Amino acid sequence: MARKPSSFIDPVPGPFVAIDFETADHYADSACAVGLIRVEDGRITRRVRQFIRPPRDVMVFTHIHGITLDYLEDKPDFGQAWPVLASIFDGASFIAAHNAGFDRGVLNACCESAGLAPPDIPWVCTVRQARNALGIYPANLANVCRVMGIKL
Repeated sequence: MARKPSSFIDPVPGPFVAIDFETADHYADSACAVGLIRVEDGRITRRVRQFIRPPRDVMVFTHIHGITLDYLEDKPDFGQAWPVLASIFDGASFIAAHNAGFDRGVLNACCESAGLAPPDIPWVCTVRQARNALGIYPANLANVCRVMGIKL
């Protein structure tokens, strides 16, 4: 039985960044889109949505995210997009992601491929938080949002 959602939404010390990547293929360095929000004092203070030209001309996951290679043709590669993306992490106390292992792997691989250092900030996995703090199973995003009363 899931616990009350209010036990999950405690005040967060300092600003944090939530991140979600979409990838073009099975390789971690194939980011084709990223969404980030910065939260300070419980309010969203900045949003970034960036499409990224992946390093290979292969789109395996278009059926999931709808992003096509033609659409990405004139978009920046990860290294070119990084200055805009990097600034959102400044002063953040942690990075949150639903299935953080995936998003952290993509960020690290993309940074490595571009010769950049990823942010040295702790990560929080909202899948683990949903399971451990709230007992929500399955902990996919749609179900967690349903239990917490969040509209997707």
